Amino acid sequence: MPRIFTPKVITGNALLEGDVIYLTSDDRWSRTLDEAEVLTDEAHAQLRLIDAQRRADEVVGAYLADVTPDASGPRPTHFREAFRRKGPSNYAHGKQETRAPLT
Repeated sequence: MPRIFTPKVITGNALLEGDVIYLTSDDRWSRTLDEAEVLTDEAHAQLRLIDAQRRADEVVGAYLADVTPDASGPRPTHFREAFRRKGPSNYAHGKQETRAPLT
């Protein structure tokens, strides 16, 4: 029995900086998950992923990540994606430099 398709976003890493990035509905890469295009149709998601993977001059390792749509934007459903969203864990740089510490 095939698995039911759940909402997803396209994510990967920026080629030059290495930051986690998300594909938006207007074909931009954003470092903010809240701006990501939520894909609810499997065929459309696969086409968008193929297009994203062809953009090798911008992104490395593009893939579909499960999310739950929310009023304030998509939320990761898996620990790995929640962890990636916060940025590097070894020391504060990039996204972590500008954010207040999580409590």
